[in-house]
Amino acid sequence: MSETLTYSSDVAFTPAVKAIQTRKGSREAYAHVEQRGGWRTEVDDKLAAFLAETNSFYLATATADGQPYIQHRGGPKGFVKILDKHTIAFADYAGNQQYLTQGNLSENPKAHIFIMDYAHKRRVKIWGEARVVDDDPALTQSLMPKGYRTRPEQVILLKIAAWDTNCPQHIPQKFDAADVASTLAARDARIAELETELAKLKRDPVAAPQAASLTGVQAKSG
Repeated sequence: MSETLTYSSDVAFTPAVKAIQTRKGSREAYAHVEQRGGWRTEVDDKLAAFLAETNSFYLATATADGQPYIQHRGGPKGFVKILDKHTIAFADYAGNQQYLTQGNLSENPKAHIFIMDYAHKRRVKIWGEARVVDDDPALTQSLMPKGYRTRPEQVILLKIAAWDTNCPQHIPQKFDAADVASTLAARDARIAELETELAKLKRDPVAAPQAASLTGVQAKSG
């Protein structure tokens, strides 16, 4: 009797999915990925660095009978915390009190986190099982980003089953307004600095050749 092998990607590649992959010609390529170890199941340095820059993601859950629901979650960069190599968590802020995600998780712990990094055209997919912790104020407070003005209501913990990345194809490149504002502020500060230097040179024409010579030396050394 042959032993059936299981892989971390089986969390998504069900028999039905694999049958379609076979029919459409991609099963062999994914089988090679499985044989090389499959999708990652622990938080490594790459995922940790990605989460440290994350300020937004989508959380998917489903009812007991399979009706899906996707909810957006956001916060300051790094609001998703790593508790251990298999567990990530975040403080869940007070919202519109529909409690769809919490209700779904109370009867079906299966969950999925989908994170988009539009600026760098990257995305990460995380499968696992989630649960809500609403009776541990100390844990909730420990997961709150410092200085972030909002009211935490509870915590959501996700035990990672597998995670993987996607190719950047078709991801539109977008930038956060705060990052754009910071870049523009740095540019404006540099322009002001150069304008001040130019005004000094205009007031002291003798210094102009010397400044030009110095600039040329700096340019060559750079």
